[in-house]
Amino acid sequence: MKFKKKNKMKTTIPTTAMPDIVFMLIFFFMVSSVLRTHEGLSVVLPKAKQIEKLESRVHVTYIWVSKDGMISIDGRLYQPQSIRNIMYEKRTADPQLIVSIRADELVNMELMSKIHKELRLADALAVNYSTRAM
Repeated sequence: MKFKKKNKMKTTIPTTAMPDIVFMLIFFFMVSSVLRTHEGLSVVLPKAKQIEKLESRVHVTYIWVSKDGMISIDGRLYQPQSIRNIMYEKRTADPQLIVSIRADELVNMELMSKIHKELRLADALAVNYSTRAM
């Protein structure tokens, strides 16, 4: 007596709903994720009556100055004396560089004067002050 072989069932995973699941996951992660809004030190910007917004952020370097006297450039802390070398290197790499100073409203003016002196010695003369609108 001969036995007939049974056909094996093909087991496949249905992929028709896969794009829907992928887009729902992407949407979920986009809605639930939190983006960083501020970089640098915690700084309370002074108020201004008139603000002119920079057109492009490509040629802008931000210097954050906290009320405690800490100076941050590109996320790293520096002493006022080292600003000259850093900004000189940045100016030689990008001649159109604009320095945007984001200083706390309670910063000591002596520190701001030192920063300006170092920027002048580094030939970074295009300086912008960041403020918030009233």
